[in-house]
Amino acid sequence: MPIMTFVEFDGTVREVNARVGTSFLTVAKKNGVDLEGACGGSLACATCHLIVPKEWYDRLPPAAAPEKLLLDVAFDMTATSRLGCQIKMTKDLDGCVVRVADKNRNLALSHFATE
Repeated sequence: MPIMTFVEFDGTVREVNARVGTSFLTVAKKNGVDLEGACGGSLACATCHLIVPKEWYDRLPPAAAPEKLLLDVAFDMTATSRLGCQIKMTKDLDGCVVRVADKNRNLALSHFATE
């Protein structure tokens, strides 16, 4: 089974098994990585924002238009930003490293949860 590494915003490094065909968001959730994914992977938010190193980013299929629109509103977007719900593990991505964006929280939902 392929392995990937998540670097969380607090610096925690998690090397995990990632089943081929599984989204990076699902891999993160199954392995206790602090990646919100408020919409559950339905491409309706940007809270599964990941920063992908260039050498791995170039191996990914291009982002579709809906993902690009959401990335435009993501905090701290970079040239190699992607949404974890839109990237699926492949054998070619074995060893991939991604960084969880520093600000990946759904501020609107967090606000309502505290009222």
